[in-house]
Amino acid sequence: MIEIKTSTLSDGEFNRGVFATQDIAKGELLHVAPVVPYPNEEHVLIEHTVLADYVYEYGKNHTAVVLGYGMLFNHSYQPNAVYDIHFEDHTFKYYAYKDIKAGEEILINYNGEVDDMEPLWFMKEKEEEDKK
Repeated sequence: MIEIKTSTLSDGEFNRGVFATQDIAKGELLHVAPVVPYPNEEHVLIEHTVLADYVYEYGKNHTAVVLGYGMLFNHSYQPNAVYDIHFEDHTFKYYAYKDIKAGEEILINYNGEVDDMEPLWFMKEKEEEDKK
């Protein structure tokens, strides 16, 4: 149903994204990703690694490394997929927010809500550094 391929949206070293291998209907579950949560106070250690750009907030007191393809979805303010956090079984579940065609890149809003247009955390950090 999904695969990792080269994305034109990312500009990092690997330029990867998650793509549909078949048509996916709106509302369809497209991926279940287990998580490895850790206490927020340990995040200061992660901030010194490449993982800092890939982890998710996980409740009030934790951050999580999301396994599977969970860390490889790219961002869009017009996403075609959404995710729900399932604390009871420590997973993130990704669903099609709209119909997705085979070959199309699957995108989520990194802010967590489809209509949240706030600047992303790394853009805020860059703006703060540019002001210095």
